[in-house]
Amino acid sequence: MDKNIENKIYKRPWGTYQTLKIKQNCQVKWIEVNPKATLSLQKHKKRSEHWVVVKGNPTVTVNKLKKKCNVNDHVFIPKEGIHRIENETDEMVVVVEVQIGSYLGEDDIIRFDDIYGRS
Repeated sequence: MDKNIENKIYKRPWGTYQTLKIKQNCQVKWIEVNPKATLSLQKHKKRSEHWVVVKGNPTVTVNKLKKKCNVNDHVFIPKEGIHRIENETDEMVVVVEVQIGSYLGEDDIIRFDDIYGRS
């Protein structure tokens, strides 16, 4: 299991995330997406996610829906939903993510597209 550690900041090519709280079936993350950065198009088999935009204007994809979001917007990603966060702006984007599911490991990511060459 590729499990996160509470309060550790993880660097990624697109920015950073920090796991604020981990419980058996729930995990809360603070995600910062750099200007002009894009997360992979992905899905998870064992968890759903809720995103709340707290800073910036990300473009989010959930299955076939792609939309621009604003501060205070909430996005629900169902289990197995294909999703992505894109920051097409010159400002930092911050999203709080709540994951709920039977497995919360980072190795539950199935990537369909990734500009950083990760599989």
